[in-house]
Amino acid sequence: MRFENLDPTATVKSFKELRQWRRERAVKMKLKDYSFAVPAVKPDIAYLQENKHQPSLTWIGHSTFLIQHSGLNIITDPVWAEKLGFQKRLSQPGLPITDIPPIDVVLISHSHYDHLHIGSLKQLSGGKTLIVPIGLADKMRSKGFSSVIELDWWESATIGGVEFTFVPSQHWTRRTLLDMNRSHWGGYIINSSSEYDVMKAAAKASITSANTIKVQLTANDNSTSTSLGECPTIYFAGDSGYFDGFKQIGERFRIDIALMPIGAYDPEWFMGPQHVTPEQALQAFEDTGAGWFVPMHYGSFRLADDTPREALDRLEAERAKRQIVPARVVKLQHGETWRLNEN
Repeated sequence: MRFENLDPTATVKSFKELRQWRRERAVKMKLKDYSFAVPAVKPDIAYLQENKHQPSLTWIGHSTFLIQHSGLNIITDPVWAEKLGFQKRLSQPGLPITDIPPIDVVLISHSHYDHLHIGSLKQLSGGKTLIVPIGLADKMRSKGFSSVIELDWWESATIGGVEFTFVPSQHWTRRTLLDMNRSHWGGYIINSSSEYDVMKAAAKASITSANTIKVQLTANDNSTSTSLGECPTIYFAGDSGYFDGFKQIGERFRIDIALMPIGAYDPEWFMGPQHVTPEQALQAFEDTGAGWFVPMHYGSFRLADDTPREALDRLEAERAKRQIVPARVVKLQHGETWRLNEN
């Protein structure tokens, strides 16, 4: 079985187009400035190891986050690899993998190597359950992981009082020459299962408006300690081009925080079907109706022709253009922890 996008015309580019990009890249990359590195902070390892009750979000790098929610330690797309292919890592992970607390749940968005690194998965401690896209469970079991849950789009699994729903993205998969699109791709909604029925029943109009958020945040626009309550709903978008599915996700869920990719978009003629630009990421954020935007998928690997600085500059320019309150875009540093229910 091969999987498709909601828009079946949004397909990966041809080998001929890939060669064209590679030729262009050989010239362009000589002019790129990679002197900027995403800032890193000293992680609060003691807090992360001891925390059992407060929701928190820690950026490790690229699409890897440690999410603490309802007493669970959750990792998204764990990649601590020093290099991908011939490309060395641009910035070190925000936390050494040996300092990560025991993991309860691992969320895998898709099978690409910058999102699924088997060596990193095996190093994570704890009785971890892997939640993976449909088509990927057998591969993970063959690698020695016994606790694996496989989900199709819009399917959910509940672990420890937290509901994980696999939602669509626009992308593709491949790890070998023979497994093109043999497993699916997508993102995840993470929310308290005890509140899920309430949120589904609530009218869309009950979602906090942008104006209300503005009032809440203008007193402390540079803080990452805005209170979101004990059970915030988090949307981890995985990897995606821009598509109507963002609106569908926003219609089904009341989202507090959206973790959205902003990198690997250049050249847009080649990357467009699979990776949003920073501008499209903000449009997707508004489509979902989320309260806060956390950028990811930049700064760790040289996957395309854009640089981390370019991605951040375009994100900031578009934020200002759309008049989005600055504090609604939370640019975490590597290793930084956002404690989600502190004032």
